[in-house]
Amino acid sequence: MEFKTILFYLFSTVTVLAALRVITARNPVHAALFLVLAFFNVSGLWMLLQAEFLSLVLIMVYVGAVMVLFLFVVMMLDINIERVRQGFWKNLPIGALVGALLIAEMAAVLSGRYFGLANLPAQNMPANHSNTKELARVLYTDYAYPFEIASVILLVAIIVAVMLTLRRRKDNKAMQASDQIAVKAKDRMRLVKMAPEVDLPAAKQGEKA
Repeated sequence: MEFKTILFYLFSTVTVLAALRVITARNPVHAALFLVLAFFNVSGLWMLLQAEFLSLVLIMVYVGAVMVLFLFVVMMLDINIERVRQGFWKNLPIGALVGALLIAEMAAVLSGRYFGLANLPAQNMPANHSNTKELARVLYTDYAYPFEIASVILLVAIIVAVMLTLRRRKDNKAMQASDQIAVKAKDRMRLVKMAPEVDLPAAKQGEKA
């Protein structure tokens, strides 16, 4: 067995186990960390497929930025774990049905004409071959509309995450921008005239007495 084959099975096994822990971990922070582990192993698989650009982008963008935002959102939402656990067995049949449909759709796509073995690129590339150039050419020509749709979906997800963090809570302390703009100088400071008070020395106070 070749060394690349051993690495492939190693990365694949860890990726599958980490993905299972993402959906089975009770703590959302632990689930996010397992997702980081899955991303690292998928990056290793892409490196074995000579997709260096995608491998490095997955680590720098998703692991370095997106997952950090995921952790911030999870910690700011203050998720009630006990409430999340309620109704698990009640919703299990629907969740299993949706999962089975997703698996069937992924199998249909991956086994189609676009992802068959005959359509895979050759592994022995020339020295001047650029994965980035080929990816950009395909992405902005054949898949331009799906790329734009995915960007809109990501924008909507960002807006939803911001709205979830800005929900009203009793212990939430925030300033209203409209109130800050409407503040006037006279509301901030008030001048009060008072009579002066002079403290006499002890000797003069005795003479005065």
